[in-house]
Amino acid sequence: MTASNDPTQDHAGLTDTFASRRYFRKFEVITVHLLRVAATMEAEGAISKQEVRIVSRYLSGLLYTFRALSMKYLLVGRDTGRFFGSLAMDKRDSGFPVAAELLTMANDAQQAQVHLANMPSEDELKTDMVRTIIGDQEIPTKLQFALSQRLYYEELLKGELFWARNDPECHWVGNEGERRKFMVHWAVYDSQINLPVIYLMQLEDSGKTALPKDQRRWPEVQAHLMAQSLGGLKLVTIAKGFDQDFHDLHPKHLRRIHVGPMYSSAFTEQSGPLRQVLEDARSPQGQDWALAWTTEELQSEEVIEERAGWFSTVEREIFALDPFGGQGAETGATRTERSIILPQRPFQVLAERNPPGFADVRKFVVSKAGQVLRY
Repeated sequence: MTASNDPTQDHAGLTDTFASRRYFRKFEVITVHLLRVAATMEAEGAISKQEVRIVSRYLSGLLYTFRALSMKYLLVGRDTGRFFGSLAMDKRDSGFPVAAELLTMANDAQQAQVHLANMPSEDELKTDMVRTIIGDQEIPTKLQFALSQRLYYEELLKGELFWARNDPECHWVGNEGERRKFMVHWAVYDSQINLPVIYLMQLEDSGKTALPKDQRRWPEVQAHLMAQSLGGLKLVTIAKGFDQDFHDLHPKHLRRIHVGPMYSSAFTEQSGPLRQVLEDARSPQGQDWALAWTTEELQSEEVIEERAGWFSTVEREIFALDPFGGQGAETGATRTERSIILPQRPFQVLAERNPPGFADVRKFVVSKAGQVLRY
């Protein structure tokens, strides 16, 4: 099958009630496992306690986002008396909802209070449902739909969701001599690949005013970082651009985490060995999935001074690129680590088949009981 140039050809609408609910249930399970995997990475020393706290917050946001969308599409495929569409997911590349779903959700969040003000309360809707079931002996589908939409808007009002754009935040972590050290983090839902991407940058601040309190620099930094948050850009391109634009901010370490793609024999059509592994595993419902997790890191290895004007100089970071295989310039990172998270049965099939390219991939195997084992 040849790939289409139209990305919408790779999008599928989950129009079946039970398939839609299975999809959301699957992602809820996966996201909870991801939180445990992040804790395992911290225990191994792969990421710091502060970083795992930040990453866990974004993963929790993903959980709340999926929970809200599951309410929105709870009655999909049923005759509700009103057309409201179905969840559009990227079946070819990511297995996640398409970015347009999150953009619509952000717009809905802006108007959630207005919608709720004009809706009957949850208790009123449930009372009307009982009356319809007992008195009219009918399934109260329209009332169920109204309640699902109310629960959707209530989820949006709770906040703490993962949005299409999660603007940078800045946290002080200590001092390096006279300089302040900060952790800046932000995240996006990349519309090109329909995947959540998390960024963490450690930097030193030699400015007079602390970065988060600087009314000139901080808005500029936020705008700059969001404009550069594209999956197609190499980390070294992002870091060098930042280093050039802000003379008194010195990026020392940049980490980018790609959450996904999600592979599932029930929902996605990706090619490659994982598809065959999942098909051969014949896992029970809810266990037929695998999730990729890729971490790129860029580390500053030295500092040089560069002339800036007639009488002054500025510091510039020299970043270390991966020395192995001559791929550093190609990847634009100091190191790249690929991981995969999957249940026990698919892992057993993966281990037996041992397809090429998986030897250096870290495997996190999760059980129903919540245990996480690394191979």
